[in-house]
Amino acid sequence: MVMVEKRTVLSDHALRQIEERGISKNEVLEAIDKGERVPAKKGRLSFRLNFDFNRRWGGKYYAVKQVVPIVVEEKERLVVVTVYAFYF
Repeated sequence: MVMVEKRTVLSDHALRQIEERGISKNEVLEAIDKGERVPAKKGRLSFRLNFDFNRRWGGKYYAVKQVVPIVVEEKERLVVVTVYAFYF
């Protein structure tokens, strides 16, 4: 199977979420590129990737940050509609 690279764009909502949740745009793009692809609600896709974190977030120390972008796949692009971060 040949994979065609699609342009990835972040919605305004996703941009707000990455700022609020301590995520970088590069982490979102890397999660989409290298993460585990998992079906999501409403026909969307999610991608899950763990990053070494080893610092404090919200007053607690965490070793790992998991980044989970939720994506709508369109014909010529991927639209990131929101992004979650899980710290553990």
